Amino acid sequence: MPAKNYLKPEQKEKLQKAFREENNAEIRERILILLLLNDGKTQAEIANFIGCSLKTVSRWCGRGDADNLESLRDKRMKGNHKKVTKEYEELLLKVIETCPQNLGYEFGRWTAKRLATYLEEKTGITLSSSQVTRILKAKKYVYIWSKYSLEDKWDKKKRKAFKKKLKEYLKITIKSPDKLQVWFWDESGFSLRVIRRKNWSKKGTRKKVKGLRRKGRINVMGGVRYSDKKRWVEFIQKGDSLTFYQVLKSFYEELIKEWMSAENSGEDFQEKGAKIVIILDNASFHKKEDILKKIEEDMPNIHLEFLPEYSPDYNLIELVWHSAKEYIANRLFTSIEELEFLLHRLLNEGELIIKWHRKLKNKGNSVNVV
Repeated sequence: MPAKNYLKPEQKEKLQKAFREENNAEIRERILILLLLNDGKTQAEIANFIGCSLKTVSRWCGRGDADNLESLRDKRMKGNHKKVTKEYEELLLKVIETCPQNLGYEFGRWTAKRLATYLEEKTGITLSSSQVTRILKAKKYVYIWSKYSLEDKWDKKKRKAFKKKLKEYLKITIKSPDKLQVWFWDESGFSLRVIRRKNWSKKGTRKKVKGLRRKGRINVMGGVRYSDKKRWVEFIQKGDSLTFYQVLKSFYEELIKEWMSAENSGEDFQEKGAKIVIILDNASFHKKEDILKKIEEDMPNIHLEFLPEYSPDYNLIELVWHSAKEYIANRLFTSIEELEFLLHRLLNEGELIIKWHRKLKNKGNSVNVV
């Protein structure tokens, strides 16, 4: 420890002047430490007198330089950790709503670290990613999956015209389901492959899961009737034009059986049975000319109505596929047959409960037919 009166008169005078003029309380405290040390006080006595820790006194006795008052300032005081200003917050909220690519970056989303780096360049204020996260949480922002949007690919005129036509179809089928049926049609697939899920574990440990994953996939094709939400689904090997025709043929025969079960004659179905409007997407195998011609010849009551491009939100059966996949998501199956058996019960026997007015997460544009 330096001897008493180790400071030169001019050094002492400089420190005393700075003590009177300094606005920062921490700097005044550090100057006082040096002055008390010069008076012969021990570090313990200085800590007790000022009311700070001995560690703090020891640090500034060693770092403090009477000839260089800047030595009494730490990095926080030099601006590396300035407090967040209103302008910083306003810029942060503006940037978070801006696509990074519009600002010249190659990445597609903002992380807290990227935001902190960008704002440091613009404002000179350095914050950690956790500090940026706290600001965003205080502003009611959360870091969640975005929903994919197809709006940039829409033909709005086609969508408007289709929606108007669909509205008329649905109005008729609600009033007279015996004259017009509207079915929403699509294909989907269900995998036997197990997806790793989160598990509860003690802090600091992780549960081990087997690396083996079962292979196998079930493809389905079918529709849901708007009036009573009846589902009809066939299991298929693959989606192509021939399969589409065969499944549609089976579907048509099933409708004739339903007609006959009400004590009607099958021969009268074409003339007196309901007209069947099938809403489906623009998959290439749905629109092959030879298949469309065969459908028209062999299934005269059926009328295919194709959705506008990139408009799955107008197809009600998307809710069926989503609800079924959600139901089986955390289940383990030992075979394809076991999965197929469950899917048959869910999709064809009415065991799947569907909330028809729900919105689908991560599905792009929410299904809004009903």
